[in-house]
Amino acid sequence: MKKLGLLMVLFALSSVAFAAEKPNILWITMEDTSPHFIGCYGDKNARTPNIDRLAREGVRFTNAYATGPVCSSSRSTIFTGARTYEMGTGNHRSQYPVPEFIKGFPYYMKEVGYFTSNCGKKDYNFADIEWKKHEAWTMDGTVGWWKREEGQPFFCVFNQNDSHQSRTMSKSFEWYEKMVLENLSPEQMIRDDQFVMPPFLKDSPEMRKQFARVYNSIKLTDIRIGELLKKLEDDGLRDDTIIFFYADHGEGIPRGKQNGINLSYQVPFVISIPEKWKHLSPWGTGGVTTDELISFEDLAPTLISLAGGTIPEHMNGRILMGKNRTKPTDHLVFSADRCDNGIGLMRGVSNGDYFYARNYMAYMPEERFKSYTEISDIMKQMRSDLGAGELNEFQASLFVPREPEFLFNIKEDPWETKNLASDPKHKKRLEKMRKQLEAKLVSGRDVHLLPEYEIGLVSKESTAYEFRLDDKNYPIKEVVAAASLSGFRGADVTKKQVALLKDPNRFVRYWAALGLMSQSKQDLAPYEAEIAEVMNDACPPAGVTAAAVIWKNFETKAAEEKIKEYFQHENWFIKLMAVNYLFYVENRAPFIDAVNELNDGCRKAKVEKAEKQRLKYVSSSCIIFFEILAREEQAKSE
Repeated sequence: MKKLGLLMVLFALSSVAFAAEKPNILWITMEDTSPHFIGCYGDKNARTPNIDRLAREGVRFTNAYATGPVCSSSRSTIFTGARTYEMGTGNHRSQYPVPEFIKGFPYYMKEVGYFTSNCGKKDYNFADIEWKKHEAWTMDGTVGWWKREEGQPFFCVFNQNDSHQSRTMSKSFEWYEKMVLENLSPEQMIRDDQFVMPPFLKDSPEMRKQFARVYNSIKLTDIRIGELLKKLEDDGLRDDTIIFFYADHGEGIPRGKQNGINLSYQVPFVISIPEKWKHLSPWGTGGVTTDELISFEDLAPTLISLAGGTIPEHMNGRILMGKNRTKPTDHLVFSADRCDNGIGLMRGVSNGDYFYARNYMAYMPEERFKSYTEISDIMKQMRSDLGAGELNEFQASLFVPREPEFLFNIKEDPWETKNLASDPKHKKRLEKMRKQLEAKLVSGRDVHLLPEYEIGLVSKESTAYEFRLDDKNYPIKEVVAAASLSGFRGADVTKKQVALLKDPNRFVRYWAALGLMSQSKQDLAPYEAEIAEVMNDACPPAGVTAAAVIWKNFETKAAEEKIKEYFQHENWFIKLMAVNYLFYVENRAPFIDAVNELNDGCRKAKVEKAEKQRLKYVSSSCIIFFEILAREEQAKSE
């Protein structure tokens, strides 16, 4: 018995020593929040004392970024340490496979003895997720460090969802009252007149009522964060635990989340480091601010390094802190792809002072039609104000076709209201950032330059990650060259794009057709016949796009029939492309019956769960099609 007792004591002592060698790590994530609305980032109207306290005790990052502007693509990179444009996981809730060797990074922490748990969102955006979650997490669900073995170091994630877009704008005001306001005392609530409206939104009582949702949702989130910190302190673990706090991407408001500007990606980010582990911080501790550029690609390698694990070769992010810290970068690259029914593709570059945004689908407005935005009261109000002529020039510009390039001075113009892309003073800066982006498109072999139709086909036999690595499959330089024309307007560009319609590579032909969507009727007129030939292209994305170009500009019967034919295509994404193109044409009337039939077919289809979700996106676009028609009819009657 004495020997047994001695062994137990020695085991307990060794467990304590083991825990002391490795820091506990707590991740606190909040949803859909930009730093613009947090107290420690300068918003005097915000009420975020718990977040502000973490900043006072730790390190606040002024140039921290999500890699994507919506939860599933952002969390895909957080979980794997790989970029969405490498894996093909950038399109929201697309569920395509990734290679077996790509694991959730907590797996590597488990290997070196960590207890790992995730309490909250598991929206990682690829197939076979259940197995990868099983590999990564010791426990999954409403558990935390209190379930670990005694003395075991922990890595625990807690996701706070009270600031999600459902609260800040998308669901009904009554639902917001129940989920947010009923959990705040009158003293804790932020009134409609207690904040400054962003200049891209009209300052009116109706809009203030809606925008107060942002501040109150963040306030409730801060309270929840305070409750979690108290539990950590009550359990006597605060002095042993490094705390990471951040949001999963930019603010869940119009022009923020799901867009492709700085507001879409920049996040509040704080690391609170106790005295015991301050030697791991290259920035110091206790209210330090750093302008070092960091992104979510850096999180996985940083935590694996802190845990003492081995970083897998597919991770290209930096190690931010600890003995293995790697050199900071001078710029970051970002990607925005389809969100729900809203097809889109933007890329961006930040150097911390300026943000460069590249829009490859310039025929669409900044506020393109996305179902989860369109259902919101605030967007309905904005469209009503637009129709009534009550928006100022900049506010109204969100609803017209946009430029292919944007350059914002984000230090002097944090709301990104002045595009400097055409300013001669910034020509060299623009060209440098454009080259940085194009270099990354090539070196990263950005697979989302493929239409999603193609990613779906590839995924039946392999993975997008592997497909993109073979230049015979995917001649990346040629594809990037064709894509880099898209959005730019004029006769010279049109001529180049028409020539590329005959390229032997189907991806190049698709990009040539897509670029023509942004050209004028005058520049397209000499090539009408050549473009019409592509309506029957062997590559359906090229064909449906060419049909849309012809209908948009020339309204031929052949184009009308071809678009209706694409409504009946077996692939959901081709259907979605066909409907979405009709958002941006003048004459929709000939398609009313066909869209109605398409919507009915999507709703009644007997298919497996993933396909049902995809057809739901098509159905959402059909509904938006009819909402556009209804607004136009109402405008005519007024």
